[in-house]
Amino acid sequence: MATVTNASANEQVTAGRLEALRKQMAGHRLDAYLIPSVDEHINEYLPENKQRRAWASGFTGSAGDFVLTPTEAWVFADSRYHEQADYEVARAHIQVSKLGLPGQPGPADKIRELAKDAPEFRLGFDPFTLTVQQAQAFQKAFEHTGIQLIPVQGNLVDPLWTDAPATVRSEVFAIAESVTGKGWQQKLTEVQEKLGGLKIDLLPLTKLDQIAWLFNLRGQDIPYNPVFTAYAIVGRQEALLFMDASRVRAEDLKPFEGKVQLKSYVSYAETLQELSRNRTVLVDPKHTTFGTLTLIEQGGGQVREAEHPVELMKAIKNGAEIAMMQAANLKASRGKIRAWHWLEQQIAAGHTVTEDSFKNAIEAFYAEEEGFAGLSFNTISGAGANSSIVHYGTPSPEKKLEQGELFLIDSGCQFYGGTTDDTRTMLVGNQPTDSQRLRYTEVLKAHINCAMQKFPKGTEGARLDGITRATLWQHGLDYGHGTGHGVGAFLNVHEGPNGIHRLASKPLEPGMITSIEPGFYEPGWGGIRLENLYRVIELEKDAAGLPWYGFESLTYIPFDKKLINLNALSPQQLQWLRQYYRDILAKVGPTLSKEESHWLQQVCEI
Repeated sequence: MATVTNASANEQVTAGRLEALRKQMAGHRLDAYLIPSVDEHINEYLPENKQRRAWASGFTGSAGDFVLTPTEAWVFADSRYHEQADYEVARAHIQVSKLGLPGQPGPADKIRELAKDAPEFRLGFDPFTLTVQQAQAFQKAFEHTGIQLIPVQGNLVDPLWTDAPATVRSEVFAIAESVTGKGWQQKLTEVQEKLGGLKIDLLPLTKLDQIAWLFNLRGQDIPYNPVFTAYAIVGRQEALLFMDASRVRAEDLKPFEGKVQLKSYVSYAETLQELSRNRTVLVDPKHTTFGTLTLIEQGGGQVREAEHPVELMKAIKNGAEIAMMQAANLKASRGKIRAWHWLEQQIAAGHTVTEDSFKNAIEAFYAEEEGFAGLSFNTISGAGANSSIVHYGTPSPEKKLEQGELFLIDSGCQFYGGTTDDTRTMLVGNQPTDSQRLRYTEVLKAHINCAMQKFPKGTEGARLDGITRATLWQHGLDYGHGTGHGVGAFLNVHEGPNGIHRLASKPLEPGMITSIEPGFYEPGWGGIRLENLYRVIELEKDAAGLPWYGFESLTYIPFDKKLINLNALSPQQLQWLRQYYRDILAKVGPTLSKEESHWLQQVCEI
């Protein structure tokens, strides 16, 4: 009965919020209003008071847009969030479009459908929550229609969200050059040299990880991401950082004197307009908001579209950053191994373990590691049917781990200097079904195929995505998410520009860090995902001098041998697995207790 009451109350709250938003829309003469998933800094993980789409719709996934009209409301969720959106959204008031499925429209398609009989249709949006690339895509999609994109100054949600959490203003601190591998002065000089080579005068920085990386500063304004809220502008001869200087420790602030102008956060718009006058300004459509573009144009600047130089510089880790990432991921591997051992002890003793109690246990093991600075995302701890929810972020204290179920754990940490992310799926108990073994083994084969793949210089992530899926496809299996994403060094767990997915056009280069995480998910049956982090390394040069690259693991955690059909592995795959297990035993085994080390020996025997 309580569930019904809560559901009813949730629908009433949603209805009230939608009605208030519609009144705001009417004041601006809007036929529809778009609320993207991001904020003014294109953050994936948002400050609590910037989670506007979640406030309006109830949907909390890290991606997915919301469109509201005077009579309809739509959430657009990709395959990671199909099930989650169904659970979270008040379906009496909001419809869910499950992107990627037949007959499920995207935002542009739905808006065209809504506007098909209207001579004029005004689509409003906050220009600081849409990238230039997204705005351009909408403009192209709406060509030769009566649909107009209407930038609305001030987000319509903000004045209605009267009980929004307070803005977080954490302490901002510098990290040592021994950790970053380069001082901020050297990084800044390199960026300015790149601007000179491109004959560009100004570069605005919107994304918080770009700013944190460039100035070797970190903060805790946003859950899971060690960044702080700021803007920056870099010119060939100047650098400006827009933030509250009182947040920076005095000893960390002193080196900026005379080299970096510190200005208030709210002065960014006015300053950018002033500096843009008669100057050439670099705009990366993927990493610049439409609002920033508008400021440049209003200031009389000449826009030059190009790739953001900081993105690639940040993605290619130097020796110090790689060493810190190796150390961090070894700690995270040890934490997950210890948690897995703890789980098997609890089950063997007949104790009850829930999704939430395991989440608490693994996070406690992580916290014991030196340099632990928090999680890199909310722990995904899903048992049974919940394991098929790709980003299941609400582990239940009531959902017990039952014999024969699949249990998926996707978790990661921030350590001083390094970021981690890994996933293992394991069987609760000892008796897998034939379908569990077959599907798990095929996902493992896909992982190994990618991990041991050699590829020539210039290979894009999209090509490796197809290689990874090939054997799964032979069995009629697939997964809706990408095969891999870039990872920052003591920064965001999802980082561009590199990745392994069907749209990944950036060639992989030595020093880049990527996940490899194939999977399979079936609602009601369960899900499987096997994820390690790898760094790209150079293996050799061919006779013509062309470099060939490969992957070196940063993650050292066994796979669940109860679920592996070793006879289905090729000799090459089996050789890779055996070498990987030898590496686990050599790197992690000596750091465990005697009991834990003995258990690890057993699970690595194949």
